[in-house]
Amino acid sequence: MVSKFIQKVFFVFRFRYLASITSFLRKKYYRLLGMQIGKGTNLPKTSITWPHQVEIGNNCQLESNILFKYDGIWEKGPSIIINENVFLGANCEFNITDRIIIGKDSMIASGCKFIDHNHSTELLPKNERQPDSKKAINIGKDVWLGVNVVVLSGVNLGDGCIIGAGAVVTKPIPAFEIWGGIPAKKIGVRKLNTK
Repeated sequence: MVSKFIQKVFFVFRFRYLASITSFLRKKYYRLLGMQIGKGTNLPKTSITWPHQVEIGNNCQLESNILFKYDGIWEKGPSIIINENVFLGANCEFNITDRIIIGKDSMIASGCKFIDHNHSTELLPKNERQPDSKKAINIGKDVWLGVNVVVLSGVNLGDGCIIGAGAVVTKPIPAFEIWGGIPAKKIGVRKLNTK
């Protein structure tokens, strides 16, 4: 009887209070390192290479194990910008050398990856590094990305578009269109609900 009571107390503490306490402490720590985190935003277990390069807006919901990896040179100001009311699912990866902006009210499902750089495929003499290229990624407002979507260098996703699970986005997508596949192709248009 006593052990069941202790289990219930531990369960409530673990899920209601422990997550809030650890998120609070993480936010304090990363703010000291220059990260900008808005009000009402939780910060679960994440991996961040350069916290001062990350800005997260108000009321964002982040799940665990998100990787914020900035590979560029040390610069002032954020290169990974998540606007307000954004949902980021577990295990998302931001692998950035230039910049990414995610518009407000967007929903990014688990396992999505954003990679803003690439290298050429020329045949070079041994021990020579392939030349790199980088282009910013811009995700509009109210965009939905399904599970395991990959967004590559230079892509702009218009406001209100939807990308189906597992898609690889290699080119810009106009507002309010629905795309899916590898590489992503148009499969529909998002319609306004008048009810």
